[in-house]
Amino acid sequence: MDKYLNAVIIGSGSYIPTLRISNDDFLHHIFYDKDGTALSKSNKDIIQQFGKITGIRERRYVSDDLVASDIAGLAADDALKSSGIDPESLDYIIVAHNFGDIKADNRRSDFVPALASRVKHHLGIINPLTVAYDLTWGCAGWLQGIIQADFFIKSGSAKRVMVIGAETLSRICDPHDRDSMIYSDGAGAVILEAQYDTLQAGILSHVSKSYTDDLAYVLGMGRSYNPNFEGDALFLKMNGRKLYENVLKTVPLTIKDCLEKASLSIPDIDKLLIHQANEKMDEAILRELFNIYGEEQRIPVDIMPMTISWLGNSSVATLPTLFDLMIKGKFENQKITKGTNIVFASVGAGVNMNAIAYRVPY
Repeated sequence: MDKYLNAVIIGSGSYIPTLRISNDDFLHHIFYDKDGTALSKSNKDIIQQFGKITGIRERRYVSDDLVASDIAGLAADDALKSSGIDPESLDYIIVAHNFGDIKADNRRSDFVPALASRVKHHLGIINPLTVAYDLTWGCAGWLQGIIQADFFIKSGSAKRVMVIGAETLSRICDPHDRDSMIYSDGAGAVILEAQYDTLQAGILSHVSKSYTDDLAYVLGMGRSYNPNFEGDALFLKMNGRKLYENVLKTVPLTIKDCLEKASLSIPDIDKLLIHQANEKMDEAILRELFNIYGEEQRIPVDIMPMTISWLGNSSVATLPTLFDLMIKGKFENQKITKGTNIVFASVGAGVNMNAIAYRVPY
């Protein structure tokens, strides 16, 4: 009997930072519009409206002694523990991030050596054939790392690949930009392994897209909105309205393309794990996806678990953290069991987006 070569997740881990930052912690900030004009609304009203749109009540920040590679290493430790494998048996370590290591007292991006090399060093791996490299692809970077791992495994060039998403967005937030309340810190990791089975499982299909025409700079770096801000620091800036409008047009179709490649339809999907970017936007994506299939009146209540209300948007870390919480039974009323069909989807700066259809092995 023929057997499938499956790329299967055999372990996962995460690091959830310890500092809880509530919306009320922003009450004493002074917010400005992009033209440098102080916002006329009270912070209480600004924060209340923010909560309604994003669904965020609190987010997590790392303590001053940690950087992105540190929390990536902690998530990697957790994933190795859950997998039970020898770290020396890893063929690749891929770390997705966007800003490198940024220290609390020196907020400059540090990329050398690569964060993946730092993680490999942290793990004590001496095998030179464990190749470590970084991937910067916006918030969709971790999922793109999973796609690259699938290519490595399906081509026969790797048996085991660790993919980590880690970010400390709190270090590049403009304290005078209300959009900065969205961002948070965190890290998540998974280990994929090549397995042969008579049943097809693991990664079933994937689709990646880049929209770099008029969307290339809807997310980018810029100076503080406060015209009197001292220093030349650059902060993450977002054209939220333009991003929202185009995401609703493109992400549901990307998911549909992915499902078709796997010969699946929307009723076959048990869980949609989507990048935790904005609750309102993610819910709109879900509705539009079901609308494409004429199933808008039949959206299962528990199909799209959300962590954004208490973890915020930690970029590349949102999906692996969400998956880790679910697979370990730490997410109330959400379970991943054998045979569960999952769609992962993400979108971020670039504008880059991707989707993966994944079946938990039987």
